Amino acid sequence: MGDFFSSFATLFSEYDIFPAFWVTIKLAFFSGLFSLAIGTALAIMCVCPVPFLRRFGAAYINTVRNTPLTLIMVFCSLVLWSSLGLEFSGNLASNSFWLAVLALSLYTCCFVAEGIRSGFNTVPPGQAEAARAVGLTFTQTLGSIILPQALRGSIAPIGNALIAMAKNTTVATAAGVVQMSTVMNEMLENRPDLIAPIFLTVALFFVILILPMGMATSYFSRRMAVER
Repeated sequence: MGDFFSSFATLFSEYDIFPAFWVTIKLAFFSGLFSLAIGTALAIMCVCPVPFLRRFGAAYINTVRNTPLTLIMVFCSLVLWSSLGLEFSGNLASNSFWLAVLALSLYTCCFVAEGIRSGFNTVPPGQAEAARAVGLTFTQTLGSIILPQALRGSIAPIGNALIAMAKNTTVATAAGVVQMSTVMNEMLENRPDLIAPIFLTVALFFVILILPMGMATSYFSRRMAVER
């Protein structure tokens, strides 16, 4: 038993586990912020009265959410960066990080948008009709009446999308970002004799990251629910 616990100390002394976990947290945080912003914009496009914007929003969501995330990650890394020269920073590690954030955001925002669209369905149509009857524009109706209620009604699906995004940060390895899955692969390659401690360590860190997100989603979903 002592040898089993000492193997954990060996892993933490030989590999940069805490820095890799911190990168995973930053990936999840920034990707979540951008996904919420882009997803909200896409959801608004899908219900706006402009036909072109509705078609664009629907086409983007249906195309990107059915595309493997690894393919999007490689596209951002190889096409946008290597071929088209897109750079966020002169530092290679920083540039790879933001390219991974871009890929995660462009992918996750589709599921956020669908969650918000489900929230739109919880708002009674009579409220929009009443707003139009008193002379409110589409923008005023959306911002003051529909969107606030839709966001409250879509906390659960949005939270689930962000939880899935946090787990999908492992795909950032394809963009050259050193995070938890990268260190795990390195540990498995160099120390196959410690396979059980390696998996337990990585699993524990992801539980630490994702469990509070799930608890917060459940809490705010109940707390912010729109009473009918």
